[in-house]
Amino acid sequence: MEKFGKGQSVTRVEDQRFLTGKGRYVDDIAPADALHAYFLRSNVSHGEILDCDIGAAREAPGVQLILTADDLRTQGVHMAMKAERVKNLDGSRGIHPERPLLAGPKVRFVGECIALIVADSLTAAKDAAEMIGLDIHMQPAHVATAIGGPQIHPEAPDNLAYDWGMGDKAAVNAALAKAAHVIRLHIPDNRVIVNSMEPRGVFAQIEDGRLHVTVNGQGVWGPKKDLARHLKMDAEDIRVTTPDVGGGFGMKGMCYPEMICVAHAARVLGKPVRWMSERTEAMLSDNAGRDLWSDAVMGFDANHRLIAYGIDSVANMGAYNSQYAQEIQTTLFSKVMPGTYDVRTVWLGCKGVFTNTTPVDAYRGAGRPEAIFALERMMDFAARKMGVDPWELRGINFIRPDQFPYVSATGVPYDVGDFNRVLTRADDLSDRAGFPARRAASERKGLLRGLGLCYYIESILGDKDEAATVVYAEDGTVQIHVGTQSNGQGHETVFAQFLADQTGIPADRIVVMQGDSDLIPTGGGTGGSRSVTVQNTATLAAVEKMTTAFTAFLADAEGADAAKISFDDERFRIPGSNLTPTMLDVAEMARAVGRTDLLRHTAKIELVERSFPNGAHVAEVEVDPETGVVKVVKYSVVDDFGNLINPMLAQGQVHGGIAQGLGQAITERTVYDSEGQLLTATFMDYAMPRADDMPMIAFASEPTPSVNNPMGMKGCGEAGTVGALAAVTNALQDALWPMGITQIDMPFTPQRVWALLQERSDAAA
Repeated sequence: MEKFGKGQSVTRVEDQRFLTGKGRYVDDIAPADALHAYFLRSNVSHGEILDCDIGAAREAPGVQLILTADDLRTQGVHMAMKAERVKNLDGSRGIHPERPLLAGPKVRFVGECIALIVADSLTAAKDAAEMIGLDIHMQPAHVATAIGGPQIHPEAPDNLAYDWGMGDKAAVNAALAKAAHVIRLHIPDNRVIVNSMEPRGVFAQIEDGRLHVTVNGQGVWGPKKDLARHLKMDAEDIRVTTPDVGGGFGMKGMCYPEMICVAHAARVLGKPVRWMSERTEAMLSDNAGRDLWSDAVMGFDANHRLIAYGIDSVANMGAYNSQYAQEIQTTLFSKVMPGTYDVRTVWLGCKGVFTNTTPVDAYRGAGRPEAIFALERMMDFAARKMGVDPWELRGINFIRPDQFPYVSATGVPYDVGDFNRVLTRADDLSDRAGFPARRAASERKGLLRGLGLCYYIESILGDKDEAATVVYAEDGTVQIHVGTQSNGQGHETVFAQFLADQTGIPADRIVVMQGDSDLIPTGGGTGGSRSVTVQNTATLAAVEKMTTAFTAFLADAEGADAAKISFDDERFRIPGSNLTPTMLDVAEMARAVGRTDLLRHTAKIELVERSFPNGAHVAEVEVDPETGVVKVVKYSVVDDFGNLINPMLAQGQVHGGIAQGLGQAITERTVYDSEGQLLTATFMDYAMPRADDMPMIAFASEPTPSVNNPMGMKGCGEAGTVGALAAVTNALQDALWPMGITQIDMPFTPQRVWALLQERSDAAA
């Protein structure tokens, strides 16, 4: 790999420890003598706390500390959690009611934290929680994703969080009035419970007079700022570390009350305190994903050119604004709202509403899957309504290669793309020509079969800045300090592989260091498919800086002209010398003469412009009309991720993303009753996709290298989910369309699909 490794599929080095149970997750490494934290949570979705008597619980065996909202306020903790706010159509900012770390005097969703109990054991903490005299006066709940209903926050009339818009609604209406074809569709996008394999967890302790917090998040610098803000501490007195993380998906990318409360408890007690979420606790309290509906409209001319596109949405915020929630279905949705189509007249309007449910925030893709789902549902639906082949309609409207760089109607500068080339490759990979025969074979077995296409584009998000540091250690290893944070994507492999590719340093000598705010002073963490593109660009800058410094050192040491010394990604070549030292050789030469300044090299970069991965997902489904069971039986993907560092890892990211998209489309259904009780709070009731739900996935890369970073890379972490929702939905639409079923809404559970088929059968009878 060291010599011929560029762009090579390399198996993940971290899997050895993960698969043998040697991972270092937060609950594995918590101090053995740590006290256990447990949170008393509301079992009422909306109500006023009349009494919270903790007297008996304080005296319970093993209890060390109990904290309520009043305690935190008395002890000087900043209670209000932060959240971004969008600008309303009238120029004001979205409503931001206070979300306290611990509830009081009201509760607003089932699972909201009311009190923290710290005890010698988890059992003792739970026993004490049952002794707390909690009296809540229930109030009517609002759970529908709709404006109005029982008032949740006094500052939000009709429970309206924001009223946002972008584009020209009048121009869209004018274009629709002249259009040859006007297509409308109501598009729900169901709520998803994230269910990372490892639930949220944290432990905190005092070390040498400083607060040390270990949290399984998506970066250490955001938590450090949050801790300093809430605990009113100097950030330099706080160290945040993150070990191995078993999945984040956006859900672990923001602040939660538990981290702050556990850290404060450790500070008060002067002892280590640990907390680990249980599964039902997580389903009740982790930020959820999606949960919106859209009314979409498209106008086409007589040649089937898209001339106008408008969307009006209502998005569920849950009980409070979570950290990024207001931006998800507004500014982030808008990044790819027009997709890959050359349409100049658009409108996107979105209203956010508060409900007595768990808050909603970023989930894999954060606004982009929602936007592409609506767009690609509309393109497919419109094609069927107009009697046009769905693939042909997309080709007619694609942005042409000669139009790049292209600024979309929502102001986003796309760098490059060749969408027809990717679509042609997908046609071949999916064997679309053979679909009629496969459909006929399914029909002979009494099954319905459909084929669905989604062409997506994704905008890479997250921090544009990143740094990389390369350190030559005394033991002969080379450390690379990165500002991103692995949540299971394979960073230890891909970052070591990239540095090896650029320097010739053997990958097995490279150690990736991450997740320590003392060791790595800045970083953007993980999110928005940014990690590989931004971090490797920073690594490339560090290598260039290191090469320059080593070249100058060799020139002095050998009496050579620095301008004539070259480096070929493996060895330095020095004219007039038989020396051809490697990077490791030069580092040892520098160490031998005391040049320790040459053993550490840091570079920081900013990617001013983003990259835009895109691609075609083609799904085939079979439907059993007797049971309503929908199975995805064939799946093909052609992605333009630009230049790939490790194709195997990119493919793995696509597989994982498709699994999450397929889960939302077919199996996962979040249900609240009218009183705000979550009825799907266990895996007995909430159906995660399993191995037998997944098809084999054919994957191909058809790159158009990005011009917005020196390696021509594009992100891939969220792309699978962005494309999967519409591909699966359009495939089911294709299967059911001949039966006259034209409105289908996720999730396509057996009962829901069977009911659709029965309703149609009864109507025909």
